[in-house]
Amino acid sequence: MMNMRSEDTLEDIELDLLIEAIWRRYQYDFRDYSRTSVLRRLQRAQAHFGHANLSGLLDRILHEPECLPELIGFLTIQVSDMFRDPDYFRTIREKVVPHLRTWPSIKVWIAGCANGEEFYSLAILFREEGLEDRTLFYCTDINTAALERAKAGIFEIDRLPGFSRNYREAGGKGSLSDYYTANYGVARFDPTLRSRVVFADHNLASDAVFSEVHFVSSRNVLIYFDRTLQDRALGLFARSLPPGGFLGLGSKETVLFSPERENFADFAPDEKVWRRRSHSSQEAVYAE
Repeated sequence: MMNMRSEDTLEDIELDLLIEAIWRRYQYDFRDYSRTSVLRRLQRAQAHFGHANLSGLLDRILHEPECLPELIGFLTIQVSDMFRDPDYFRTIREKVVPHLRTWPSIKVWIAGCANGEEFYSLAILFREEGLEDRTLFYCTDINTAALERAKAGIFEIDRLPGFSRNYREAGGKGSLSDYYTANYGVARFDPTLRSRVVFADHNLASDAVFSEVHFVSSRNVLIYFDRTLQDRALGLFARSLPPGGFLGLGSKETVLFSPERENFADFAPDEKVWRRRSHSSQEAVYAE
């Protein structure tokens, strides 16, 4: 329930009403997202739709549900790069993959997959490490339009130099060009990379555990949540992982200040990788 305060400005009240309306009308829950971040994004949407204030946007979204996908596009960040933060992917390749090999089959959850850059990065890495045939990827996001773009695997060609540089720095074993064809200003990634992936709509703010998985990679999602929602998401990740499973977060994210911290052992904390505790005498082994 909204908590109106006497010191609230008109904009505060409009923001509360709009967030609550989106939740009650469409079941998209932004109530525990960072308030500053949500306000900034909604102000951009307000300008885009041509309204003088958030109340105008509220009226629009309540009475024109066909505008919802476009609004969700403003409320979710869809900017990333392939092999973003190369040290993270090098750590996955050199330190996490040897442990994943011990499972006969592997499930990977990419929570907040945006337009697919993270998925294609991991799919290429797992192919190069010989794990592709026994890995199933789950790619989830709140933004259904972004999921469709991820399914297509098409990126602007001017982004490829940055992708390729990251790939090399992340320990890539070939050339990124081995995995795409380029024409008409776009790069289309090999459709066989999508042969073992499920794309699905999932909301970390309101949905339950997605599946039991061995590795969760959710990068640069928690930074847009307030502390309550961060703890909720980390709880979902903890319940999704078996003892010894891995969690990877973004460069500015951590488990350290969450009540869920007790569920994770340090693995490669500088590269933002933790391991699910066993709560047993084997726990020390997981931190090696």
